[in-house]
Amino acid sequence: MPVIDVHTHMFTQKFMDLLKAQGGIYNLQTRPDGQVEIFRHDTPVAIPQKGHFDYALRMRDMDAAQIDMAIVSLTCPNVYWGIEEVSCEAARESNGSMAAAQKTYPDRIRWFTSLPWEYPRRAVEELQRSCDAGAIGVMVLANIAGRSLTDPLFAPIWEAIDRRALPVLVHPTDLPGIDQMDMKKYDLSWSVGFIADTTLAFTRIIFDGFLDVYPNLKLIASHGGGALPYLVGRFDKGDEVEIPSRRRMKARPSDYLKRIWYDCITYHPAALQFLISVVGADRVLFGTDYPHQVHDMKGSMANTAALPAEQCQAIREGNARRIFRI
Repeated sequence: MPVIDVHTHMFTQKFMDLLKAQGGIYNLQTRPDGQVEIFRHDTPVAIPQKGHFDYALRMRDMDAAQIDMAIVSLTCPNVYWGIEEVSCEAARESNGSMAAAQKTYPDRIRWFTSLPWEYPRRAVEELQRSCDAGAIGVMVLANIAGRSLTDPLFAPIWEAIDRRALPVLVHPTDLPGIDQMDMKKYDLSWSVGFIADTTLAFTRIIFDGFLDVYPNLKLIASHGGGALPYLVGRFDKGDEVEIPSRRRMKARPSDYLKRIWYDCITYHPAALQFLISVVGADRVLFGTDYPHQVHDMKGSMANTAALPAEQCQAIREGNARRIFRI
């Protein structure tokens, strides 16, 4: 059956050069193994791989894994660094390269736009330009330079996205306070910090009643939703004892979890099966995190293959075609 990968990333060398020159708190360092890595101060954020820059290599790896289409996006730290013009330039550079890749590989590549969220007027302009160039969704980090996604500053951007009913891939990045939480060693910023970032972002979205304000949003929670499925009972119990005057939701937290979309990147079949038991297979999309060092093309294929055929088809292809209209 066809396979559509909704969580997969690309950089350009010009983007990396701009980050190196204008990255502010972000910088490039060389690891003991010789690889260049993006850091936030001294905390690791992302390790660029050859596949991040080479679409021909991507095609070969997709063919080998039997993946038919990739909906590519930037990864962290996205474009939330530098002054306004730098952030806008970084967004245009990344988005332009992905639009060009779709023209080169029209049957294989689609893309999420990245926006300069800290500058809402410019972000709405870039959204228009990107959609005109072929973007079929938006990629946003789970916090924007420390700001929550529900911050009123971003309302004009969410309104524009909601009007277009675009899917939004919410991807984790370095968690605010990560330096104080001693996550520099052992890649804890990835294994724990990223999961916490996604979980906090969606918890705020749920409890703020965000999906009632923007009913057309199709939000995708990266990496199987972080800890969201595991916390479903805790959320509902907390809602039961909430002071009524503070409550902003129109439904139970568990109901909102079923209005969110998730990718299948869990690294363990039982974790994927539990996610499906909480939200349903019709809310899960196929993803690999290619070409990050921690990507799991083989695991995502194996874990979905182990599911009943109807669920496997929905996750690998059907759900993506439905929400992206491809």
